[in-house]
Formats: sequence, C-alpha cells, structure tokens
Amino acid sequence: MNIDERKPFTPGEILQEEFLEPAGLSQGQLADLMGVPRRRVNEIVRNKRTVTPDTAIRLAKVFNMSPEFWLNLQMRSDLWERMHDPEAQKEYKKVGSVAA
Repeated sequence: MNIDERKPFTPGEILQEEFLEPAGLSQGQLADLMGVPRRRVNEIVRNKRTVTPDTAIRLAKVFNMSPEFWLNLQMRSDLWERMHDPEAQKEYKKVGSVAA
C-alpha cells in the first residue's frame, strides 16, 4: 500500500484556511448558514470531529461545490492516519492475500 509520506491537510484545516478566512466568515456564521450547532463547525476546524456525509452536503451547498470534495479530504486524512498508526500496522501485517 502506497500513500504519501506527507500528512495531508485535514478538512478542518482546509475549511479554516481556504474557505472561512478568505470569505471573512466566522465559525458561527458558517454554522448558521449550514443549519448546525456552532460546536460542530468548531470541532471540525479543531480536528476533533470528522466530516460526515451530512456535513459534506451542507458544506457543499454553502460553498457551491460538490460534497465529494469534503468527503475525499476526510478519506485521505483518515487513510493517512491509519496507514501511519504503528498499532494498526502490526495488525495489517497479519492480513493474508489471495494474490499469487
């Protein structure tokens, strides 16, 4: 399995640096636009919460883009974390293969 050695930006980092700051939006304003509690946005920005399909759809509607953008960011971040977790790597070494 190959995955970049460089840790990808998290959805929260992208949200803060590429969307909120340039738009001059606060986390509270974004939460209001999304129709969610402010805590949800804050936890995403602080990397304490993941972007779910529901959140991805809401973010996509606010910023006029695809929900897949947000879900792909989350997937890349999750996969990188798992691939660089030493305990997980021990378990993956036990996984067999059907390939010849």
